[in-house]
Amino acid sequence: MNYWVVPGAGIEPAHCRQRQILSLMRLPISPPGLIRYYNGLTMLRTDDFNYELPEALIAQTPTDRRGESRLLVLRGEGDWVDSQFAELPRWVCAGDLLVFNDTRVVKARLKGRKPTGGQVECLVERVLSPQEAWVHFRASHPPQPGGLVLFDEGVRLRVLERNDALFLVRLECGEVPVPSFWEWMDRQGDWPLPPYITRAPDDQDALRYQTVYAQVPGAVAAPTAGLHFDWDMLERLESLGVGRVNVTLHVGAGTFQPVRSEYLKDHKMHEEHYHISPEAVEAIERTRQQGGKVIAVGTTSLRALESAWATGQAREGTGDTRLF
Repeated sequence: MNYWVVPGAGIEPAHCRQRQILSLMRLPISPPGLIRYYNGLTMLRTDDFNYELPEALIAQTPTDRRGESRLLVLRGEGDWVDSQFAELPRWVCAGDLLVFNDTRVVKARLKGRKPTGGQVECLVERVLSPQEAWVHFRASHPPQPGGLVLFDEGVRLRVLERNDALFLVRLECGEVPVPSFWEWMDRQGDWPLPPYITRAPDDQDALRYQTVYAQVPGAVAAPTAGLHFDWDMLERLESLGVGRVNVTLHVGAGTFQPVRSEYLKDHKMHEEHYHISPEAVEAIERTRQQGGKVIAVGTTSLRALESAWATGQAREGTGDTRLF
């Protein structure tokens, strides 16, 4: 297999580079090309993607205002521009369409304990019904099916079954009635900041770890690309004739899980739930027919679109998508 090298960025298969260039040119890739691309990726070792990120370069708090970030623009092969997010209107045109993920982060991190007193951290992955959900547990010895995790106000989680890193649990009320998981998380939970944010959540996170256009509750991590947008930027883009449409993908806790497999082909990716509305399909197809660019704001929007269009045809509705 041939590789090309980028200083400081590891290696990629030559056909991976070709796929990126073809994507920029908006040309289709033949099925044999896709098969070679996939087979090449599965032969890669996860160590090939290692790089060092100094902790001093990981911001622990947001900027004073949204949009005060830098923006890297690729105009063509080897043509990079180090810009600012405030300059985004320079890089889009009237008739283009921005696709946002309107998921809303919920207070999904809760602190409990075992009946024996050991500490347990619970991160709710997906709520199935008012009383049942899939969760992650962080504990020295995670509870097994049939076991209990205790929380404030006498609330209990009973473990029903385990599926790899996920646990199916049932909410049992205590001293204060709890009608649903949603109300309980809102009352006792903390904001699920990423593991590389080492400080405790504070009141500011209720506002800043959320996009301004968030609508549909269900994410345990923010769609971070959208955090840069404020209403002023959205209005500027609209005044230029840039369209906007929402899709929904609820970001799961698995997005923070480490990759432990030696080869990419052995890494099992978690699934996330998405929804594509008929209005979104119509806007996207209309933009494509009129020659505009469809621009996914972040990888979560992109994964939802790739899953919905996996067959090559527009598809509205709901489904589950893996990260890879």
